[in-house]
Amino acid sequence: MTDQGSSGYILQTTLEGISPAQLTGFFVGWPNPPSPETFYRLLAGSYRFVLAVQRGQVIGFVQAVSDGVLTAFVPLLEVRPEHQGRGIGRALMERLLAELADFYAVDLACDDDLVPFYEGLGLRRANLMFRRNYARQQGRPATP
Repeated sequence: MTDQGSSGYILQTTLEGISPAQLTGFFVGWPNPPSPETFYRLLAGSYRFVLAVQRGQVIGFVQAVSDGVLTAFVPLLEVRPEHQGRGIGRALMERLLAELADFYAVDLACDDDLVPFYEGLGLRRANLMFRRNYARQQGRPATP
């Protein structure tokens, strides 16, 4: 499914017409970012995702993982740096939250400076506990 964004991009919720080559420019600042192929697998394995696509290139995405019954978690929202500040992240989150509207809980973790952004989308501040294995930041190897 696709929707037209206000800045000449479309929002889409499938990988139809998307290849790993269109998934570059993300994970800026990560010491061990996932490859475009791993990123593609990440999206394919997600419960839901929304892509912002402009002129054949993915310029933003948001992803949700879920049990499909009660809860969902939003681990990643990213807009390529050259496209930030144009409302794309908000549009991605609004679309994803609409896709997850029937769930009891939709949770995410964010840095303190992003709290106002998410509060503006109706989310509330809470505590978070986490563990990171930075040696696996590139993702798990593909299984045959």
